[in-house]
Amino acid sequence: MSDELVIRQMTRAELDLLVGWAAEEGWNPGRHDAEVFWASDPEAFLAAELDGELIGGGAITCYGGEFGFMGFFIVRPEFRGHGFGDTLWHARRDRLLARLRPGASIGMDGVFAMQDYYAKGGFVFSHRNLRFRTDIPPQPAAAAVCDATIVPLATVPFEHVLDYDRTCFPAPRPTFLAGWIAQPDALALGCLRDGRLSGYGVVRRCQDGCKIGPLFADDARAAEALYVQLAAFAAGGPLFLDAPENNPAAMALVRQHGMVEVFGCARMYLGPVPALAHERVFGVTTFELG
Repeated sequence: MSDELVIRQMTRAELDLLVGWAAEEGWNPGRHDAEVFWASDPEAFLAAELDGELIGGGAITCYGGEFGFMGFFIVRPEFRGHGFGDTLWHARRDRLLARLRPGASIGMDGVFAMQDYYAKGGFVFSHRNLRFRTDIPPQPAAAAVCDATIVPLATVPFEHVLDYDRTCFPAPRPTFLAGWIAQPDALALGCLRDGRLSGYGVVRRCQDGCKIGPLFADDARAAEALYVQLAAFAAGGPLFLDAPENNPAAMALVRQHGMVEVFGCARMYLGPVPALAHERVFGVTTFELG
């Protein structure tokens, strides 16, 4: 066996393998993540090949050249500890930088144990994104009366969704959002106040239960109204939410619903920290694509 690692573009079939490995790692991917991720940016997926065998991979998603995100970084367990992951990670970082305009930032959600390693690669810690879990009863409680109307997100003009999303995400992502909110085995809802979009959320079925992401809202009341109806989609099973620790209202929401922390990542940036409405982010979209 040679030690020459080949870094190349991943095929669509290999992305399915990567998602399967993510499930084995306990990352609990969505049932249709591969389809949506690939349609959003098929050039984002790099494979690490050794002697003709796929041993690792990862995503370097580019959002219009304005923002990049590194995720899905996996090396098969039997090939760890040989420097292959280090080679793959640096290749991914450098190739993503080449896909972006000069000065654009790159984000990532890295496991805490790797935080120092990513810092050596130029990434600076911003905050923690924490995964919470709860079990939804077969007959969830009815939604409380609030000052907002919850509607299917498909009934909201897409440009309004894009505009709202842009306040919570560092760059426009129309291709990704179009696929994300229309994916099978999912529910996408919008929150309206006086006819204006004041938040939206998506819940999708995953390998284990359901996961909400994103959950963006003007304030705690709008987030609560969305959460309750999204959570009902997971009736009879577990529900997960990846909530940012730098939004106190998000932490209050998970406590209010008795959610338990089960996992977490460090949000880190290479380059300028994006200016976002952090008070609106109650749940991040994914740990893999941002």
